[in-house]
Amino acid sequence: MAETGLKDKIPPHNEDAEKATLGALLLDDDAINTAVQFLRPGDFYSNANRRVYEAILNLSNHGGKKADIITVVEELKSSGELDAAGGPAYVASLTTVVPTAANIEHYAKIVQDCSTRRALIRIANETNAKSYDESQKSRIILEETQQRIFELTETGQTFAFKKVSEIIKQTIDKIEELSKSNKKYTGVPSGFEALDALTLGFQPAEFVIIGARPSIGKTALALAMAAHVSIRKKIPAAFFTLEMPDQALMLRLIASEANIESNALRTGSGLKIDDFHKLIEAAGNINDAPLYILDMPNMKLLDLRAQARRARSQYKVEIIFIDYLTLISAENYMIPRHEQVAEISRSLKSLARELNIPIVVLSQLSREVDKRTGGRSGTAGKPVLADLRESGSIEQDADLVLFLHRERETDKENPEAAPGGDIPTDLIVAKNRNGPTGIVNILFRSKFTKYVSLEKHQ
Repeated sequence: MAETGLKDKIPPHNEDAEKATLGALLLDDDAINTAVQFLRPGDFYSNANRRVYEAILNLSNHGGKKADIITVVEELKSSGELDAAGGPAYVASLTTVVPTAANIEHYAKIVQDCSTRRALIRIANETNAKSYDESQKSRIILEETQQRIFELTETGQTFAFKKVSEIIKQTIDKIEELSKSNKKYTGVPSGFEALDALTLGFQPAEFVIIGARPSIGKTALALAMAAHVSIRKKIPAAFFTLEMPDQALMLRLIASEANIESNALRTGSGLKIDDFHKLIEAAGNINDAPLYILDMPNMKLLDLRAQARRARSQYKVEIIFIDYLTLISAENYMIPRHEQVAEISRSLKSLARELNIPIVVLSQLSREVDKRTGGRSGTAGKPVLADLRESGSIEQDADLVLFLHRERETDKENPEAAPGGDIPTDLIVAKNRNGPTGIVNILFRSKFTKYVSLEKHQ
């Protein structure tokens, strides 16, 4: 009986709030700027109200025409929706519901809240049906449900079709906002000015790959970028470490920030009083940084996606670093490894778009790099996109691909590349979907296990 009662329930809605919202929009054409922050046409439960709101949006988007009873009726008539919207009398009656547009935000939030509740009911019903279907894996159902709820949490609404007029208005507004701001970069700065000059920073929704052979310093580069973002720019960032324990990662970060030799910190010997002063200062700066480290070896893809959503919603992170790609476990371990990597790559790309933040992932390169020779005898050739290990889909999915390349430290003809010294390194921008490619010269300070900008060091 209770179940039948639930089925007979009318979905949450507030007819009075919907009418009040539309009435406010008809009384004050500036109120649309507030309403669009909360409402899409699909948020209206009443079909008539939804059509009236669409007509008001169309008037606003096409030349910024003022929405009033006459113009809205004409817009509905020209689109053949006037009868479905209740006719001229219904449109006119909306202005009698509210005296002013002063409370437009309050009305819009009520309508949005009801829409969110209806969306939650839909998600719950679909999850309920899938849960009884034994052919579907519970982890997949859980991941899909979590993703849809995250979308509601972040945007207050589910995905819907957008008319190009709506998108172009948002795009023009973004261009105007950028033109008025004094920001040097449009994305999250990496801390390497020459790189940011090419990329304008790591952009929202970008899937970024940093590739190199082992022991070249992928983690050191990612850590230098994460430190710049969180410590110096105070931008919340997350670092997922799948290879290195969190304390080992922190030791590297302290050595890098304090400019103390990594070996001295690892052994505790040879530290001077001045080193302890630098250590305390660096620890204080790191302590205050909005940097969140997740130490989770053998992380499964679904777990990673769940933790990324948590970091985004709970800690408001603006960028995520993952060290590294091939240590992520695919759910279907029965398929060939290259297919698993392709699945992981596609999933991380979609996750970056879903969270609307850059996701920077470290990746190993194939041994083909070592087989090719460069300009100096006995040294590896410069990496190319085809060297990305185990799957060509990484090259396809990535928006930005960076390679680390330098002469081998064992090359006796290169005195600057002696172990323990400062080693010139090429940071190769091999792919940049939204800008130019090129080579950035940086410096690896092996004593401190850190990368620095060559210009700053000089």
